[in-house]
Amino acid sequence: MKSSIRILLVLSLLAPMAWAVAPLPTVTVYKSPSCGCCGKWVEHMKANGFPVVTHETENLAVHKTRLGVPLAMGSCHTAEVGGYLVEGHAPAADVKRLLAEKPRARGLVSPGMPPSAPGMDAASKIPYEILLVGKDGRVATYARH
Repeated sequence: MKSSIRILLVLSLLAPMAWAVAPLPTVTVYKSPSCGCCGKWVEHMKANGFPVVTHETENLAVHKTRLGVPLAMGSCHTAEVGGYLVEGHAPAADVKRLLAEKPRARGLVSPGMPPSAPGMDAASKIPYEILLVGKDGRVATYARH
């Protein structure tokens, strides 16, 4: 009888762990120290469960080049998470989808600074796209907002 109780006790302690969700990977962000919308995007990512480490730099180009951001598709900040690049104001939901699907790609880009994107906070909703950059540099629409 005592061994049955011990087994039940052990199982009851382990059961919550079986339902635990794996933590999200850390987002490493490279941004200008003077950019306010980048800080708002960082807060958006944190509010959606991502741990974030921010590196303030005036030389974003070195990180964009290293991560493979296509020319003319840059934004005000560059990030990396789970082995992928995330350029600009991509929504956290798109980043979570990218991490879940694990496509063979460099990552996501949100070219320019879409007024409706997270961190930009335009009052009116202006449509924009998030693009997936393949390993070969080809770009395809990943999400429409």
